[in-house]
Amino acid sequence: METNNEPIISIKDLRVSYGQHEVLKGINLEVYRGQIIGYIGTNGAGKSTTVKTILGLVPKYSGEIKIFGKDIKESGIEYKKRIGYIPEVPDIYDNLTAKEYLTFMGEIYGLDYDKADQKAQKLMNLFQIEKSYNSRISSFSKGMKQKVLIIASLIHNPDILFLDEPLSGLDANSVMIFKEILAELANQGKTIFYSSHIMDVVEKISTRIVLINNGDIAADGSFNELKEKSKEGSLEQIFNQLTGFNTYNELAEEFVSTIEEV
Repeated sequence: METNNEPIISIKDLRVSYGQHEVLKGINLEVYRGQIIGYIGTNGAGKSTTVKTILGLVPKYSGEIKIFGKDIKESGIEYKKRIGYIPEVPDIYDNLTAKEYLTFMGEIYGLDYDKADQKAQKLMNLFQIEKSYNSRISSFSKGMKQKVLIIASLIHNPDILFLDEPLSGLDANSVMIFKEILAELANQGKTIFYSSHIMDVVEKISTRIVLINNGDIAADGSFNELKEKSKEGSLEQIFNQLTGFNTYNELAEEFVSTIEEV
């Protein structure tokens, strides 16, 4: 069992390759209780591969991953009962009603049916979609489906929450509510691993930002620490400097010029 001063996630020299392509090139990372980690990087940098490997979805890797103080190769599925996950491209059983789906997910994580039903209804109500509790998910808007996925990831009160673009499709009010939910969870000692391309959100909610570039960690620290090192203003500017991407203005101008051609 992990102690209070022991990292809740410990990754040492994590390497993953797909064929001849090395996606992760020796990731070293320790994450502690109550941290909101903003895990950012360009497309193909290795963000999703890192998360999927931690979750046991990428079986072939070298290095060591410990969750709750125990190597995941020795933990089986036990550690997964204490984890919530929202993937970037989720698979949801949309032929089920929200009630059927959420009680099913609750039971998978060990809740009894009545408790899962009670919590699901209350959480749907807090997200203002309780009237659709008995409706099929296939009839839901993208934002409603995302709310159901958020509820499904949290219904069992996990200790670690992995989020990959969790705000997709949410309206402004729901985004505000969800940001406050994350802050409250962190205050209760939950650990949140937040991956997104929306830099201003990452900047505002994260207690620590980890930038992965070309399969390795290029920066790790609070927003203020990264800002001090790079002498840049916003996280987007810091990101562009650290990844060497500084031609976005020229590319935008050329794009517009091209579509204006007669």
